[in-house]
Amino acid sequence: MTEAAKKVAEQAEHRLDNLAEDVRQRFDRITKGRFADQVKSGRFSGQDGQGGRGGHGAGQARTDQHRRERGGSR
Repeated sequence: MTEAAKKVAEQAEHRLDNLAEDVRQRFDRITKGRFADQVKSGRFSGQDGQGGRGGHGAGQARTDQHRRERGGSR
């Protein structure tokens, strides 16, 4: 590579590194107050009386799916 091409490549790499760091910081700032706090507060710990599963549970969901595939309602 010529010196000019190396310089352009280094500048592009530096810009991409800066961009990646900015994206990481923004992602952390956006999601910090939502998902991480919900996990830390125990939202997904299964203490809601359903054993950690939401809705009907896996067995009922499968039954509903089979019923719909056969043309039944629900």
